[in-house]
Amino acid sequence: MRWLVVLLLGLGWALAQRPVDIPFWHTAGPPGQEPLEEIIRDFNSRQRDYRIVPSFVGDYREGGLKLLAALRSGGAPALFHAEISFLGRMVQDNVAQPLDEYLGNLPGDFYPGFLETGRLRGRTYGLPIGLSVPVFFYNADQFAARGLGVPRTWNDVVTAAQRLTTRAAKGYTVSSDIYSFVVLVMSRGGSIVDSQGRPDFTNPKVVETLEFLQDMVRKNISQSRNIAEAQFSVADFLRTKTFMGIAPITLWPLIENRAPIPFRLGVAPVPRVEGGKVPLAGGSLVVLRGASEQQARGAVAFWRFAMEPANIAKWVKATYYMPMRRAAQPLLEDFYKEDPRRRVAFSQVEHADVWLQDPEFTIWYSFLEDALERALKGNANAKQVLEEAQRRANSVERR
Repeated sequence: MRWLVVLLLGLGWALAQRPVDIPFWHTAGPPGQEPLEEIIRDFNSRQRDYRIVPSFVGDYREGGLKLLAALRSGGAPALFHAEISFLGRMVQDNVAQPLDEYLGNLPGDFYPGFLETGRLRGRTYGLPIGLSVPVFFYNADQFAARGLGVPRTWNDVVTAAQRLTTRAAKGYTVSSDIYSFVVLVMSRGGSIVDSQGRPDFTNPKVVETLEFLQDMVRKNISQSRNIAEAQFSVADFLRTKTFMGIAPITLWPLIENRAPIPFRLGVAPVPRVEGGKVPLAGGSLVVLRGASEQQARGAVAFWRFAMEPANIAKWVKATYYMPMRRAAQPLLEDFYKEDPRRRVAFSQVEHADVWLQDPEFTIWYSFLEDALERALKGNANAKQVLEEAQRRANSVERR
């Protein structure tokens, strides 16, 4: 009998020491997947309370669709890596857990505004792990050959596009995906949402921006690509079929890891008007409602570990995301000195603002992209297609 008591006690002790598993669906593909999963392995090996169990579920859009399907059918994870524009939907649908009670004694050196990307309705639902801003990419060899300076305004971009365009190539790439359009709208002092965060596609600044892009396409100095042709936009640039474009800074290492860039790559701040902004986008860790309290604590503990300066530096060097904390900067000085262009994204931080948090974004973004494509590919009237997109977006707003 005594041996049975000892066995049961030993079994109870062993179970008590077993770490809490935290299934984690993440959306960090190459080049971010390897450093993220290395940080996860380090976290799991350095403590015995929690075990993060990662699964890569595709990019932000693919991951979001898989999560919605899992929430309907069962099998959703405890922890999800969401794009910050998806967070509003998760909060509205009561899918995300508030985490403020686990966030005491945070370091005081997070850059201003970064933690706010995870806050809605006065509570913290997302723990930002990778934030980026767009930059202006250009073919520095072609600019030098034509004696062009780096564009500082969008009128400068038009002038450069006119000088760069030939019978075989266009000066600029216009993309009709929502992110690229928002970059231009915000940089020109506008917003596609109003002060309440609702769609505002008929705002004069939005209409003017689409008309500006449409004019570049009509003048035959810009190549127009829709979201399905995104990979062709990159190919056009690398094959010198176009010479300028905007994209998140994180696109740079993704391209370089696949093939050498066959010309000097120019990297500059996005042209802005006075008071213009650049969109702050990226991912947050979100604890789902079905997670236990222990899993929530473990998820926050993992995020704190990922936010240690050495881990931030590892993540930034692989992905070119912006460093979250000032304490990581000394660990990145050699990285920036090696190639000063890497500082360009961070130089725009004071002008950055969260790009979208409307809960209905996952529904209405397709209405706007459809309008952009019709104007930029089909030459439809810019104001009319935006008015139609606004009506469709209003029909799904339900806050």
